[in-house]
Amino acid sequence: MKTRISMTTRKELTEALRARYRGASFGDRIKILDEFVDLTGYHRKHATRVLGEEAVSVKATAVRNRLYDEAVRQALTILWEAADRACGKRLKALIPMLVDAMERHGHLALDPLIRAKVLQVSAATIDRVLAPARKHIDGQRKRRRGVGAAIRRSIPVRTFSDWRDPPPGFFEIDMVEHCGGVKTDGDFVHTLTLTDIASGWTECVAMRMRNQILVIEALDKAADDLPFAMLGVDSDNDGAFMNQAVFDYCKGLGLEQTRSRAYKKNDQAWVEQKNGAIVRRLVGYGRLSGNEATKVLARLYASARLYINFFQPSFKLKSKTREGARVHKSYFAPATPCDRLLSHDSVLPAIKEKLRAQFKELDPVRLLQEIRLSQTVLSEMAAQGVCPVPTPVAGGDVTAFMESLTTAWKDGEVRPTHRKQPSAKHWWRTRIDPFADAWSTIEGWLIAEPSVSANDLMNRLAAMIPDLYRSKAQLRTLQRRVKDWRTERAREMVLGSLRKSAPTPVEL
Repeated sequence: MKTRISMTTRKELTEALRARYRGASFGDRIKILDEFVDLTGYHRKHATRVLGEEAVSVKATAVRNRLYDEAVRQALTILWEAADRACGKRLKALIPMLVDAMERHGHLALDPLIRAKVLQVSAATIDRVLAPARKHIDGQRKRRRGVGAAIRRSIPVRTFSDWRDPPPGFFEIDMVEHCGGVKTDGDFVHTLTLTDIASGWTECVAMRMRNQILVIEALDKAADDLPFAMLGVDSDNDGAFMNQAVFDYCKGLGLEQTRSRAYKKNDQAWVEQKNGAIVRRLVGYGRLSGNEATKVLARLYASARLYINFFQPSFKLKSKTREGARVHKSYFAPATPCDRLLSHDSVLPAIKEKLRAQFKELDPVRLLQEIRLSQTVLSEMAAQGVCPVPTPVAGGDVTAFMESLTTAWKDGEVRPTHRKQPSAKHWWRTRIDPFADAWSTIEGWLIAEPSVSANDLMNRLAAMIPDLYRSKAQLRTLQRRVKDWRTERAREMVLGSLRKSAPTPVEL
């Protein structure tokens, strides 16, 4: 009975016999091969290849440029926060225009090498680099289920498949009620959402309550803000839409009015998706009521409409095929609604030129700051029921806000409307700093060799000051300190002279 040996033993036996086998005569090779086959159980042909091949040389480990890697990560983190935490594929499409806009408005001063790496990074690498930051954020948001409305048959029905490929101007419209979750009696603030089928251009209008006259006023406001003409509206069977006033309004303006089938929310998939991706993402699920809440919500949408339509790439469905129970969907490359309008043949050149000029004047960071200010007020109003502070005013310290984007991911949820109450942070030191006297020397080594590892630095300290560092028990603390130093230097490479000079925070 043959005795089987482990894989580790086989490898050791192979290494031991390889040199002997290669230098033996023909007769001796046969004997060595017979013994080797008996011990390992290998096929004879395979054993011949294993013993006859050259020893595999161990490749030298490539030296990582730790400083530049950290700078690229910080640059991507800033762009991710400035893009309102878009996914990797959408952020990849947005990075060129976002970097250009932020540099044009003085928010970024990227090192040329870092800028080149950021522009050529892939979507998969973006997701991998930002994965640690996303781990600090809470789980998925809960979505509230809608309620079916009364059936109306006075307006033609249009399903999802009936849209084909319309020109810009045909909108799906829907209302979102900010009632705080479960529906209860009362007059709560509503949002009228309009989504263009062709481009994905989305307008949101704050309404004091659900009312057909307010719907008409909201449609008028959206039509005034749109860069192109409104050609038609498609709604669900809500009584606020299915009434004579709205019907006469659409007929008087020559708008084509259609509706979805009752209890078939997929007929309005375009706007239903925006209700979650835009309205709920911006406003959350808090309870809002009254004129003050309506004004703050309107101010939020005034900034958000520009930020979303000019700086937020989105996916658009290209085709959908079914094979049995499996549905295959294909999408166009991510693009902003503005980009889709600029590339559409039916949009007039004058409108395209106006959009280009407006895009050059927009500052994405300032728009995001205005969104956060309005979200802060809405969050407090939803929690307390009244307006606790004056309504936010456009402007403020954009430089400080830009600085906060480098570390915003550490605080978890960045949107005030979705943020939980923060817990008290441990700010005091409990141990003596082991590198208080040696840090200047360590920093000199890091400046001379930015890619040196913390382990090498620890070995140097142990050789220089053996009484304190012979045991190398402070290695983990040194690793954290070196990581903080590289983070600080990388931040300077990303922000340049725009970053406020501040001392390196003392490690806790």
